[in-house]
Amino acid sequence: MPEAIWISFAFALGLIVKTVGLPPLVGYLAAGFVLSGLSASTGITIEATDALGHIAHLGVLLLLFTVGLKLKLRSIVSPEVIGGSLLHFAITCVVFAPGLYLLMDLPWHTALMLAIALSFSSTVLAAKVLESKRELRAFHGRVAIGILIMQDLIALVVMSLAAGQTPSQWALIVFGLPLLRPLLFRLLDASGHDELLVLLGLLLALVLGGYGFETVGLSSELGALVFGAMLASHPRSQELAKSLWSVKEVFLVGFFLQIGIGGLPDQGALLFALAMVALLPLKGVLFFFLLIAFRLRARSSFLSSLALSNYSEFGLIVASIALPQWLVPLAITVSLSFVVSAPLNRLAHTLYERVSSRLTPFESRRHHPDEQPISLGSTRVLIMGMGRTGTAAYDWLARSEADLMGLDSDPAKVRQHQKEGRNVVFADAEDTTFWNGLHMPAIDSVILAMADIEGKLIAARMLRKLGFRGYIVAHTLYEDEARQIREAGADDAYLTMSETGVALASHLQGRRPDAA
Repeated sequence: MPEAIWISFAFALGLIVKTVGLPPLVGYLAAGFVLSGLSASTGITIEATDALGHIAHLGVLLLLFTVGLKLKLRSIVSPEVIGGSLLHFAITCVVFAPGLYLLMDLPWHTALMLAIALSFSSTVLAAKVLESKRELRAFHGRVAIGILIMQDLIALVVMSLAAGQTPSQWALIVFGLPLLRPLLFRLLDASGHDELLVLLGLLLALVLGGYGFETVGLSSELGALVFGAMLASHPRSQELAKSLWSVKEVFLVGFFLQIGIGGLPDQGALLFALAMVALLPLKGVLFFFLLIAFRLRARSSFLSSLALSNYSEFGLIVASIALPQWLVPLAITVSLSFVVSAPLNRLAHTLYERVSSRLTPFESRRHHPDEQPISLGSTRVLIMGMGRTGTAAYDWLARSEADLMGLDSDPAKVRQHQKEGRNVVFADAEDTTFWNGLHMPAIDSVILAMADIEGKLIAARMLRKLGFRGYIVAHTLYEDEARQIREAGADDAYLTMSETGVALASHLQGRRPDAA
């Protein structure tokens, strides 16, 4: 039974790479290649069946739907996103196409289509890496996702032209989709918190978004993304995203397995893939300097560029339509770029700390409006991360503490807090340049309420490095992370679930009949 073999190898190699500090998706890719190698050496047929292909496609659609749930479209329409993506696409094609034409003696059409396929970055990998670090709504995450969406739109245009097909006249219906938003909001409100919520997500992502867009000649991936984005402003959008999390993760295993099982390459395909992976740093460097040109800081430019330093599954789709004979070399190229990019992105903040002194001289003197440095003035208590935990801490302290400030890296969230009367400003606590320019003369206490462990570790280390001697407290779900936070400089790191239990128990004080 092929499904049993896929699951066994995916779990085994996913667990192995996780133990050495790599994302499990690298193990899923490796499992696919191992299965392909076993098939070639033993003669036992192990191939990507239609079922695996469907599972992989569903995983991609669900991923893009959940990405859409986290997006605010107004944040995508920005100069750095539109300009950065279009300029990168144009420069890559202008450089790669002649190079492939001259060095590989290819026809112009083939060289151009290969250049186009190699210009895209992976939406699946970048979104998954950013999501795993909870950085989709951070400034650099929104820039990277915005550029990926622009690239996906370019890819859709290229595929339509290459296939000689155009969307049907019914595709104009999509311009009326915003009219459905009130109905979708009501459906989300009426779905409750259990299986109906999951089914609603599957209906919107796979049926209305995926199959619906395909029916009118548009990309199913774009459809899933659009329907997710239509619900992004609903208060329960993140609950919907969490309800789909496990289903999406299981299906995405099929996507990575499918890439590996596609077949072992010949020597020419392998050499092509290795050469393209060797050129991968140029892709990231180009993104970095383009974003710097749009007045982003070095840190945001570096993190966004690193997330985009890979080749795209959309390149494989383009190849399947326009260059089927190049599908295997491109599949190996994409796979190897994943293997290189995934662990580098996992260490993105640590890498930037090491090279920041060399990158900051490239910054423009005029910074992007979302990234202006701030002074904390008379603030005595600082809360970093204004999600649910940070907001609860802020509201409780605001009863007795006037000199209170919150920081968050999501401008939309900052604006919402400001509308509600909280003293919250935009700043990324993981940005080392933020700390270098920070003036905080009166701070005596800091609460680290960011979502990811890396941000808390960097913030604690930077506070102590700057000579801060006040009280630093954080929360986390895991005991090993609490130990790391304390070692980084925090005075205390409490376990979230334990503190929740203590808070619940405290409500009983003075309320029990025998307490009087």
